[in-house]
Amino acid sequence: MLGLMQSQPLLISSLIEFAERHHGDAEIVSRRVEGDIHRYTYRDLAARARRLANALDDLQLQFSDRVATLAWNGYRHMEMYFGVSGSGRVLHTVNPRLHPDQIAWIVNHAEDQVLCFDLTFLPLVQAVHAKCPTVKKWVALCDADKLPADSGVPGLSSYEEWIGAYSADYSWPEFDENSASSMCYTSGTTGNPKAALYSHRSTTLHAYAAALPDVMCLSARDSVLPVVPMFHVNAWGIPYSAALTGCKLVFPGPAMDGKSIYELIEAEKVSYAAGVPTVWQMMLGHMKPAGLKFSTLRRTVIGGSACPPAMIHAFKEDYGVEVLHAWGMTEMSPLGTLCTLKNKHLALSKDEQMKILQKQGRAIYGVDMKIVGGDGNELPWDGKTYGDLLVKGPWIVGSYFKGEGGNPLVKDAQDRGWFPTGDVATIDADGFMQITDRSKDVIKSGGEWISSIDIENIAMAHPAIAMAACVGMPHPKWDERPIVAVVKRPGTEVTRDELLAFYEGKTAKWQIPDDVVFVDAIPLGATGKMLKTKLREQLKDYKLPGQ
Repeated sequence: MLGLMQSQPLLISSLIEFAERHHGDAEIVSRRVEGDIHRYTYRDLAARARRLANALDDLQLQFSDRVATLAWNGYRHMEMYFGVSGSGRVLHTVNPRLHPDQIAWIVNHAEDQVLCFDLTFLPLVQAVHAKCPTVKKWVALCDADKLPADSGVPGLSSYEEWIGAYSADYSWPEFDENSASSMCYTSGTTGNPKAALYSHRSTTLHAYAAALPDVMCLSARDSVLPVVPMFHVNAWGIPYSAALTGCKLVFPGPAMDGKSIYELIEAEKVSYAAGVPTVWQMMLGHMKPAGLKFSTLRRTVIGGSACPPAMIHAFKEDYGVEVLHAWGMTEMSPLGTLCTLKNKHLALSKDEQMKILQKQGRAIYGVDMKIVGGDGNELPWDGKTYGDLLVKGPWIVGSYFKGEGGNPLVKDAQDRGWFPTGDVATIDADGFMQITDRSKDVIKSGGEWISSIDIENIAMAHPAIAMAACVGMPHPKWDERPIVAVVKRPGTEVTRDELLAFYEGKTAKWQIPDDVVFVDAIPLGATGKMLKTKLREQLKDYKLPGQ
């Protein structure tokens, strides 16, 4: 016997319809690329998202066609979140920090039909547009009078002129809630990037879960600043959870320095903010010398990479701000765990509480996790035993776009599929998970993945290098920075500066190693694989330049 409830698909369009109807006058504030502050409401956003949907219909884009963005956090970008996905197309947020060759590959692999970009990224578009034959329309996210006279991009349109030609009357279509809604490419694995393809159902469920009290605890009383980029797993889902709750949204645009972020928090009475540790480090570095305090900020969620204990302590003790330590992945939409205390922990000392809060936290409803040994059997939750971390749930990938990488899931005895995160972790008796290592040889710098394999391959292309191994080294600002250990070919010479210069133009500047270490040999295993654990042991006393 089935239940007798109404059947309505969980669609992203329902989020903006709800926000417009029930929180229509709630504010959305954006610092624009133009430098000024823009203000409007959810009601305005909904109307402009419908104009965009009409514009996409007029282009005759088909259901599930991809529309890409290269953009900062702002109101126009958020309009695309709803106008693209709500009309049945797939929003593809592209990371502008990648090398142009990587961006061109990703755009072609996704078969993007339209690409909209902030003018900040015009040089990037100029570098890739001729290499992206699937893109039918290039759109600059600006007013018509800001469009460059000679952009070098044939047929470039102004976003405002484009959507301004269309009506705000539009009926959002209904379709299967399992239809694709958006996609993000993830690096940090072997080979080319792979895309997580999210559905309307997975995104809506993730939005519900993110707003829960033990997760982001969002409400219509909050003023929320997502510093985490909208091209980073959809700003951790905050734009969707914001529409669901009707909170005020504050977008920082391109001004990501500590001074600008602090001033925006104060001016817009921000109560909740989200970002990677690097951003908060810059902000605290601006505040402390000037003796500044927060007047309204009460909570911040920090993810992307491990939050240093000193930062958690500084926020709490010096500024009265609660830090919510979070963990997730692009493949997880991204939220998997968030660290908040249980009732039983409230009587503990501050030091004991801090030990708990430094962990990555407890699983959110909708996510299950376990740690397994080399034999695939589940290991105990004792806070000491560590194993490979596996996850499953309705907003976790089952496979990658176009089947890249084959089937990533690991089956258990009940034939259920678990996604291997590539992380090594412990889980304690209360369900608090802590990452202890990464099984992937990737480096996380300022919340961004850097592929060690890519760094090694470039070094190996130099005629003087026989072997190269890239490892991450602790950095006080960026969490980790890559260095490359190299073995020179007999009879050749190359200096540190010459090898670092060799990286120029072959990868993004922020991915270039900080240093080169010349070694006689790189330790190898029985099968000829490099043993980076032993290499790290050899380099245990190494210090990055300037440290």
